[in-house]
Amino acid sequence: MKKMAIIGAGSMAEALISGILENGLMDRRNVWVTNNSNQERLNDLENRYGVVGTYDLNALFSGADIVMLAMKPKDAASAIDYIRDHLRGEMLIVSVLAGVSTESIEALAGKPLSIARAMPNTSAAVGKSATAIAVNARVSEEQLETARQLFGTVGLAEFVEEVQLDAVTGLSGSGPAYIYYLIETMEKSAVEIGLEKEMAKQLIVQTLIGAAEMVKNSSKSPEQLRREVTSPGGTTEAGIRVLEENGVQQAFISCIKAAAAQSKRMGDALCSQLQVGKR
Repeated sequence: MKKMAIIGAGSMAEALISGILENGLMDRRNVWVTNNSNQERLNDLENRYGVVGTYDLNALFSGADIVMLAMKPKDAASAIDYIRDHLRGEMLIVSVLAGVSTESIEALAGKPLSIARAMPNTSAAVGKSATAIAVNARVSEEQLETARQLFGTVGLAEFVEEVQLDAVTGLSGSGPAYIYYLIETMEKSAVEIGLEKEMAKQLIVQTLIGAAEMVKNSSKSPEQLRREVTSPGGTTEAGIRVLEENGVQQAFISCIKAAAAQSKRMGDALCSQLQVGKR
């Protein structure tokens, strides 16, 4: 990677900047960033990471082999129109624009482009994102590896077909919120059974970390692991029984399906708004 131009300077752009630099993937002076008009934000990123902030498009794109689209999805049409003349076919265009298809990006740019479209989640901020990446047919093997390395700096990166990204959004894109909801619920129950909230939080967080590591490192399925700690007539069985009686598993399945369906609806509406047709 020689130079990356980032269009948009929000939290996801910052998370990726941090990951790239911490992992030594690029020299900080080869990471350039711009936004619509927030000079203070660019100054902050320059001071914090040593990257280059600019509104000079010629300087921004000069020598860039990667362009990251990280503006708000609703601003995609105006932003891509603004930079269109600087986009070249040999560049790798990396998009984190939720709901904006690779086909839509090409249509907005009015030219063929090599595009990697990614769906990271907010855990990228702590280097623990679960990121799915879809690429169009123009992406080379070298660019494919570049995309993998790029998102590997902020967690796990997996390649999927673009049609699967709505499902990924419902599962891992929105997934951190489901876990936060679970922690919130467990905290409330802890207080009700007489535990101090801060201590309970530490116990809950460590329990979740431990369970996740068990699933990650064990050859056994989550169901097997659950059954192994669910002794007949024991405390875990009593708790699991209540979850089953209240349909908690089906509620989670319905939750993820609803989020995935909403992702598709929002994406189709956004593409229609951008006047580039359905995905």
